[in-house]
Amino acid sequence: MKRLFVLLILLVAVAAGIAGAARYAYRNTPLALESSPLRVRVDRGMSVAAIGEAMRKAGVGVEGWQFTLAARLRGDAKAIKAGVYELAAPLTLAALFDRLVRGEVVLSELMVLEGWTFRQMRASVAAHPELLHDSAGLSDEALLRRIGATERHPEGLFFPSTYRFSPGSSDLDVYREAYRLLKSNLNAAWQARQPDLPLADPYQALVLASIVEKETGRDADRDKIAAVFVNRLRLGMMLQSDPTIIYGLGERFDGNLRKRDLQADTPYNTYTRGGLPPTPISLPGRAAIQAAVQPAPISALYFVSRGDGSSEFSGDLGAHNRAVSRYQLKKKP
Repeated sequence: MKRLFVLLILLVAVAAGIAGAARYAYRNTPLALESSPLRVRVDRGMSVAAIGEAMRKAGVGVEGWQFTLAARLRGDAKAIKAGVYELAAPLTLAALFDRLVRGEVVLSELMVLEGWTFRQMRASVAAHPELLHDSAGLSDEALLRRIGATERHPEGLFFPSTYRFSPGSSDLDVYREAYRLLKSNLNAAWQARQPDLPLADPYQALVLASIVEKETGRDADRDKIAAVFVNRLRLGMMLQSDPTIIYGLGERFDGNLRKRDLQADTPYNTYTRGGLPPTPISLPGRAAIQAAVQPAPISALYFVSRGDGSSEFSGDLGAHNRAVSRYQLKKKP
């Protein structure tokens, strides 16, 4: 009986020693990494065992049972965040779990610029090396359906911003988020719009904002340019915006807008057709959207570039012609 008691004490001591050594290794012994840094992807819904196996396959020197046991002892396995992790030596098992629970994932970026067309956005998304290109081969209409959009034409429907995502994310997630942000900003601006605007709905405000975005050379002029177009819409005047014609020309535009282009009737020719064009012509940013629904309180009907990014605004054709002569034809009044 005494020998059995001694044996039990020895077993307990050995177990305590093993546990202490394991605890020390967990907190202080760096894991072996096949390369440093290396990347591991943790997908949403993965079990602890599957995460441990992903770590081992990626080159992290930890056995699956060790990873699972550590996760159970910590008690926070359910808090592990999905994403791509970049791991570099030295890295202990404790530090690895801390990073997984904090969600210190690698994030890639994609910048969508104000004034881009949707075609430019698609090209940028398609060229990004760390996106999964699920939209490749989809028509514009099919892409809109995949992200839950109800519109049939994509122009203007995606918010210019910097989008961050885990490498290997679907490009459809980027489109979906950009669409969500555009709708959110547009609806908020529409709710705060000036009364009695000659705009029937938020989509018309988006169309106008896209024109303002392309016409603006200086931020301070944005709401004044919006006012010119709003004033023209109120009076039933043609908008006469060159960017709308350029958009209608598409790939045929060679950088030189000719007289025949101004005279050729298309749905986007605001010299031959009244009102707004049928769709936006660019991806407008927040400032352009706000300007479209909150134009400056001025009566101007014309504007012309001064050549320095700013614009000269006029309330009648005579004053406008003099401004054109001064700033565009380089003649003195």
